[in-house]
Amino acid sequence: MKRRIGDFSPSCIAESGQCFRMRRTGENEYSLIAGGRFLSVREEGGNEFSFSCSEGEFEGFWKHYFDLDTDYSAYRKLCLPDDAFLKKCISFGDGIRILNQDPFEMLISFIISQRKSVTAIRTSVERLCNALGEEIKSGDDVLTHAFPKPERIASADTSVLSDCGLGYRTEYVREAALGVMTGEIRLSEMNGLKTDELIERLMELKGVGIKVASCEALFGYHRLDTAPVDVWMKRVLENEYGGAFPQEYLPAAGVLQQYMFNYARITKLHEET
Repeated sequence: MKRRIGDFSPSCIAESGQCFRMRRTGENEYSLIAGGRFLSVREEGGNEFSFSCSEGEFEGFWKHYFDLDTDYSAYRKLCLPDDAFLKKCISFGDGIRILNQDPFEMLISFIISQRKSVTAIRTSVERLCNALGEEIKSGDDVLTHAFPKPERIASADTSVLSDCGLGYRTEYVREAALGVMTGEIRLSEMNGLKTDELIERLMELKGVGIKVASCEALFGYHRLDTAPVDVWMKRVLENEYGGAFPQEYLPAAGVLQQYMFNYARITKLHEET
């Protein structure tokens, strides 16, 4: 099926560091696995995109997943008139949206993310899915794997988790999965908490610090007032904003942070190659 969609860029979303199972598969084409589903998206030009799913699946799942009912121009309008840096970031990352992702997948993914590059995170997450996730078919009937359920991770041998490149994060991942499986960690109930309370609750989990908790709040619970600060964003804030977001940006700090993070990481990587 095809759709004309404004303010949407699969390429920018794939490189923005918020999801680890979206990858480029060809010129202007990307594949994605989420919610136990496989999707291929092709940019056709002129804001037209081809999706490898039915109209019903697009309306019932992917439209919400890509946050397509949200007007992102309203967030961009928060940019202060004299903020040349943010304007540059917005132009560079035009089409980024904050995905509506599964809280458990995000919790495990960002526990894994500690002290890893985006490429290394993708590799570990993919290995974890291939080792423990349920098989699903891609559009070419090639078998791939969904993100593992909590019980599969909780009951996996340590060697299996270690082989996924988790390192010291292995026990953090296992304990988080075990907590969700047993109901000790009730991720769905946390959705009712205020953002600061949500982050505090998440930080009670072993292996979850402020950065991981903030990523989970933003990408797992869509708390757009949360802006995770990693090494890239620390540099941005120190170099451009005196160490902290302008107050005017806080209501949508998570969205604006994505533009900044994407620009800082990608342009720096290009400088290094």
